Parts: sequence; C-alpha cells; structure tokens
Amino acid sequence: MHALKIGEGPPGECRAPYGQVLDSASMPRRRLPPPAVSALLGVALALTLPPLPTGVLAPFALAGLLWYAARADTPRQVAGRVWWAVFAMTTLHLWWLTAFLGNIFGFAPAGALAFVLYALEGGFFALMAYVVARLVASARGRVWALAGGWGLVEALRFLGPLAFPWPTLGYALLPTPLIQVADLGGVLLASGLILGLAAALASRSRRSVLTLGLVWLAALGYGLTRTPGQGPEQPMRVLRTTFDAFGRASGRLTSEQMVAEQQRASAPRPPGSLVVWSETALSRFGTVPAQLPEFPGPGLSGFGVERQPPLFGLNAVVAVGAGATVHGVNLKARPVPFGEYYPLYRQLPGLYRFVEQGTGLSLAAFSRESARQVQPLTLNGIQYGTYVCYDSVFPWVARELTRKGAQLLVNPSNDGWYQGWGVAQHFWMGRVRAIETRRWLVRSVNLGVAGAVDDLGRPVQVIASGDAVQALDVRPKLLGGQTVYARLGDLPALLLFAVLLGLGWARRHSTLEKS
Repeated sequence: MHALKIGEGPPGECRAPYGQVLDSASMPRRRLPPPAVSALLGVALALTLPPLPTGVLAPFALAGLLWYAARADTPRQVAGRVWWAVFAMTTLHLWWLTAFLGNIFGFAPAGALAFVLYALEGGFFALMAYVVARLVASARGRVWALAGGWGLVEALRFLGPLAFPWPTLGYALLPTPLIQVADLGGVLLASGLILGLAAALASRSRRSVLTLGLVWLAALGYGLTRTPGQGPEQPMRVLRTTFDAFGRASGRLTSEQMVAEQQRASAPRPPGSLVVWSETALSRFGTVPAQLPEFPGPGLSGFGVERQPPLFGLNAVVAVGAGATVHGVNLKARPVPFGEYYPLYRQLPGLYRFVEQGTGLSLAAFSRESARQVQPLTLNGIQYGTYVCYDSVFPWVARELTRKGAQLLVNPSNDGWYQGWGVAQHFWMGRVRAIETRRWLVRSVNLGVAGAVDDLGRPVQVIASGDAVQALDVRPKLLGGQTVYARLGDLPALLLFAVLLGLGWARRHSTLEKS
C-alpha cells in the first residue's frame, strides 16, 4: 500500500508540499491557436454588420481584432491573423452566396466556390496588414496604421474590374443617427468613425479614446439635427413581383406571362402617377425599340436586350411616355462580375475557353455592356436618377446622377438572385445612397423590398414579403441641391484614413503592452 506523506496526493498527481505554492509558470496554460482566435474575432465583427441591428458595437469588435493582430511578432503573423479574421467575417456575412452559387449552377456543392471569394477578400486585407507591419514596428503604431489601411482597402474595393464592396463597415451605423455623416463623406466616412474609435480603444490610450469619443458625440449631434428636405411630391406606383429568377433565366417563365401580371397590377393608377417596373421586366432581342406598347406609361422600367454573341447584351432602364414612346435609356453602370461581366473576356478570350468548352455555352451570351456614362432620364420635365440593381452598392453612381440634376433616385432591381441576408443587405446599402445625396429613393423589385425611402434613409412605405404580385402607391418628394459628398466625393474619408495612417507612422517605435 502506498504511504502518503504530508503535502502529497495520489500517485501521479502534482501537488506542492504543505505550506508552499506551486509555481504557475511550471503549468503552461492552454490557449487557442492564433487562427482560431482571429476567426472568432472576425465572427464577432460580422455579428455587428447588416442586417443585424448591433452596429454600434462594431468599434469594440474591431478593436479586439486590431489589438490582437498588432501584437503578433512578425509581419507574416500580423497578416495571417488579419487574413483569418476577414475570411471568417466575410464567410458569415456573405453565407448566402453559397446557396446562390448552388442555385445558379444547379449543383449544390458548387456553393463551395464562394469560399474562393472569401479567401480573396481576406487576401486583400492581409496584404495591407503585411505592408503595415513591415513599416511600423510597434504594436501601438500598428493599431492606428491597420485602421487607416483597412479604410483604404475598403475604398479600393469600389474600384476596378473585380469591384465588390460587400461588406463595408460604415453600413453598420445605419440603425443610428451617426450614419447621417454620409452626406459629408459617404459611407466610407462612416467607416472612418468606426475605424478611428476602434484604433483608439486598441491603443489603450485614454486621451485617444476621449478624443474619438468627442468625435462620435459630434457626429451623433450632427445626425440628430438633420431634418427631411421639402419639395413637391411625385405620385408613383411601384411593384413587388414574385417571379422565379432562375425560371426567368432558363426560359421556364415566359416574358408574356410576366408582362401580363405586371400590366394588371399597374392599372388603374392615381392621376399623374408614374409606374415603375423592376429590372429586365421588359426585354427584346437586338436593340431598344422606339415604342413599347405593352408598357402602361408614363413610367420607368428595367429593360433587357439580348444579342447574338460575340455582341454583349444590355441591362438598362428606359423612360416611356404616355404614348408608349421611349424617351431615354440608361445602361447599368456596374454589371455583376462573373454573372454579367467576365474580366478580360474580350482581351483574352482563351482565358475562359475551358469553361465554355465544358458547359457548351458562350459566356458572351451572359455578358452585359456597362455604361460609358450615366445620365438622368427625363419625363414630363422631371429628372430621374435611374440605376439598376447591383449599381446601388456603388455610391459614385447615385452621386454622379444627382450632380447631373437628378431630383429623385429610382432603382429597378431583381433580388430573386439573393438568398437570406443578401436581400436585406442590398436594401440596407441602397438606403445609404439616399442619405449621401439627400434624395428620395424609389425601388421596384422582384422578390425583394419595394417602396420609398426618404432623404434621411428611412423607409416610408415598403412591401417586403408576399407570394403574389403587389402594387404600392408612393409619394416621394422631388429635391434639389448638392451635399458635401456630392461635391467632394470620398475625399473627406480618404483624408481621415490618411490621418490614421499618419498616427500609426508617428508611433512606429512606441510600445504597447503585449500581456
């Protein structure tokens, strides 16, 4: 029988002798590996983004991410932590893309292709983090430089052939009055508010937290004092249709069936009312005709044009008068990458030859021309800023239209492609366009949110659900004038990002406790 002595335990148990304390350093604590911690921080940030109403917590979630990334020992480790965080954030925020890709290819496992996008998004931010960590040695400086770099990456994601600005941090503030600063510097300025406070919190500097807290209070005061603009009303009828987007694309649902249902929902209308139909509610082969007798004008409608490859088709909005005459056409400014647009297809056709040979389809048949410039469409002396579906996530489109005189924004859309959160996120982002330009926004949509949003970004009348075609009579106001954002664009936000980078550079040799 084993004899126990004072201070001993059972065989194999490590205990200190009586009256002594076991050195905790001799018992290593178990910690999650950095990829797991980073991914959890990314998930926490995703849970503050649209369509969740928790955006006011975004600076705190981001602060944890910045602090953890900045503490890594090497630039490569900093980049790795940022990659895992952004990959996890994007995966949760855009989870609906997996279902979308499975549907569009008719093969559920094809949804895994979305993870390529998630990884690519993480790669952009990781590259930024690597450069920052190489230039800024101290953890304290890195949190500021990472915040400024994050903002620059968000700005760059609005540009180029692969532009996909989804998500952008600033949209998280839409449930709060803070989002009203978008009329000063766009949604990117709202991102700057989040990034600045997050960096201050991560730096553990009381002075910085106090300064950024005062900036937030000033932004809150600005938002609370904004009032709706006043102008004449323009009666309009918008539709929410329920056509299967994939049935339309495959031809199982004919254009004659869709037009007949929309005609029934469009008449009769109140006197002076314009009707708005959704994206590609009408279509032709070859070109846009001079007359559209099937459309109950006056009004605006999404219009699709199919062409024989190698010509690209068109996705547009047409203005149609009371006599069925087409008064103007505005093309989609940003076709969806890899859905309506295949980068370098014309320059390097062999790049996609494997896909075309494997499917037996010409990608030119699915490609759409993009607008060389956007112009308001005029009906009865009123200028309408029309843009199609995906255009609504690019602030410059609505900004350019209002700079050219648009009095009202009109967004024909087809949200039948989206799944789950995608529908709400699309509407959420579109509302910020109304704030940036201080214009009312009218949406006519297939399987999404139809209605009217005022110039403060508040939904006034909407239809968001239902199994049948529905009509809604709205009375948006016609407004004029130019916001600071309309005049200066993203310049205020870019200056803020530069300040954050400068603060990081100034602190590149300072210290930040790593415990």
